[in-house]
Amino acid sequence: MSSHQSKPTTQDLYEKAPSTRQTVKFLTAITIGATLLFLSALTLTGTVLALILATPVLVLFSPILVPAGTVLFMAFAGFCFSGGCGVAAITSLSWIYSYVTGKHPPGADQLDYARMKIAGTARDMTERAKEYGLSVQSDSSTTRLTS
Repeated sequence: MSSHQSKPTTQDLYEKAPSTRQTVKFLTAITIGATLLFLSALTLTGTVLALILATPVLVLFSPILVPAGTVLFMAFAGFCFSGGCGVAAITSLSWIYSYVTGKHPPGADQLDYARMKIAGTARDMTERAKEYGLSVQSDSSTTRLTS
């Protein structure tokens, strides 16, 4: 009877055991993970050592490095700004050229609507100014006749 009971237990262990493929995947993952962890620790150690060695040099040369860094940053920012303005100018001129030549660039509808709205408002203001001018003129001629 004891040999009968040991077979199912051994069979259960074989069924529950991971397959060879799973074992290889696990070992590969462990190997890659350990290697990356070692490289990470090595990089951190190298960075700390470089910072420890470079700190006295940076402190000694900071009166030169800080203004030089400021000048380089300002020059870089100026070049980027001027380049951005140049790109904006070229883009604007290209859009205006497309609009003037009759092509329909994006935003042309909004521009036409705004132009017509401004022209209508200007026309209304001109008419109001003429009416106001006529009313002021007629008021002044009425006061002259009565005095």
